[in-house]
This record gives sequence, C-alpha cells and structure tokens, in this order.
Amino acid sequence: MELNKILPLIIADKVLHAKWLNTLSLMENTGARKISASEDPLTVTYIILKHAAEEHRHAFYLKKQIEKIGGEICPTYAPEFLLAPAYSKFYLNQLDIQVSRYLKHTLGLVGKELRFAAYLLVTYAIEVRADELYPVYQEALENAASKVNVRSIILEEEGHLEEMISQLKKFSPHWEEHAKIAADYESHLFTDWVNALSGDLLLLN
Repeated sequence: MELNKILPLIIADKVLHAKWLNTLSLMENTGARKISASEDPLTVTYIILKHAAEEHRHAFYLKKQIEKIGGEICPTYAPEFLLAPAYSKFYLNQLDIQVSRYLKHTLGLVGKELRFAAYLLVTYAIEVRADELYPVYQEALENAASKVNVRSIILEEEGHLEEMISQLKKFSPHWEEHAKIAADYESHLFTDWVNALSGDLLLLN
C-alpha cells in the first residue's frame, strides 16, 4: 500500500495518528543525534549546528502535535508507542551504514572525513524524502480537517535540502553521482518501511 493511501487510515484513528506523529518524532530525533555525532569538535560549522538544532526542534514539534489529538498517548519512544517500531529505528541507521560502506570502498574515506561525507549524503537523501513525505502528510491532514499541521517543517526541510546541495557541491565535483547512490539506498529502505507500516495497520485492524 502506498503512503498516500495509508495516511488517511492513520489520521482517522486517534491512537494510530498519535503513534504516527511519535514515529516521525523518533526519526527526526534520530537524525538530529546522528548529525551531532558526525560533528568535529573543532571544525563544526554554523550550517551543521543549525541543521542539528532544527531537526531536534522538529522532533519536539511533532511530539507536541500529539496534544492536538488528545491525551498523553505516546509518552516515550518505546515500541508500543510507535508504528513499525523495528523498521522505524532501523531505517536511518541502516542508511548510514550503507552510505558509509559505499564511501569507504569507493573513495577510501576513513575517520572524520568518512563521518562528514556520510552526514552529507545521508542527510541529502533524507531531505529529498522529507520534501516528498511532509507535503503528502499535510495534504492528508487538510483533507481530514485535522488540527495537526506540519507546514513549518515543510518550509524548513526545503531550506535544508538547498543547504545540503550547496555543501555537496563543495565536497565533490561528482556529488550528483554519489547523491544518487545514497538516494537509491534510501528508496529501498523507505519502501520496506512503508510496507512495514501497512503490515502494522493490517494487524491492528
């Protein structure tokens, strides 16, 4: 089942919707922590600090949106408060592993150079996905007349993608080739995640 068909089913159920928001919050928080982990303590830039801070804020904002649905439904990121918990936690970590392996074998990068390059490519792939996912979610929210909205996240994610492309151009003249590899990895993982979401909905219904 495609995401645009799954989302109306999720939004229509208060508990499922809360778990969906909590799952997105988890994934934004995971991304923020990964960005911070990739930082070099001496050469960390304004853009990296800004990006990590905004991803943390997205995680908080999504968590806060749960209040609009009603009640403290998802107090933590424990599996019982998530949709497709294993895949949702596995998704970004696996993308990081695959991209890091590619960079190590293709470009021979190690250490902080490898961490920084992986940050660039993984974040690029995730921002491309975010630029697709959040508008689809926002449209579904509007169609359902939901009080929840993610418009502010959409605006910031668009800016993030522009910033990542700018950094990638400085990283390599062949950045588009590397970025396509990362995006292909992400596409497969995203498909697996959506399939896991579909499976969760079938079990819950």
